[in-house]
Amino acid sequence: MAGDSDLSRIGISLPENLLVKFDSIIDKRGYSSRSEGIRDAIRSYITYYEWMNDVSGERQGVITMVYDHDQRGLMEAITEIQHGNRGIVQSTIHSHVTDERCLEVILVRGDAKALKELAERLMALKGVESVKLTTIKIQ
Repeated sequence: MAGDSDLSRIGISLPENLLVKFDSIIDKRGYSSRSEGIRDAIRSYITYYEWMNDVSGERQGVITMVYDHDQRGLMEAITEIQHGNRGIVQSTIHSHVTDERCLEVILVRGDAKALKELAERLMALKGVESVKLTTIKIQ
């Protein structure tokens, strides 16, 4: 990636449990430092973001989402967003992973821009751990 030699120092605040998980991953993957792991994670995030922005046209796909079932108002917000997108949401599957965590799979079909906007709206909700949009072009 261009500009990798021009380093900038930043500070971030993370919940302890997230840092513990991250440290475990960087140890297993053999990174020499947190900074190296964070740089790799940011590169991956940028690549995924750019891939999502490159998707266009009529698409069919799936949004997978993991979230905290106990987050106040989250289930209602998810339902409201899905109902507001009835034209592209085809079906949903909800699974209880633990007492607190849920996995939701949302089958979608429509214009790529609308699918990305839906995924980004879900991603922005407090209590959502992860959202991933995967699509294929309709031929």
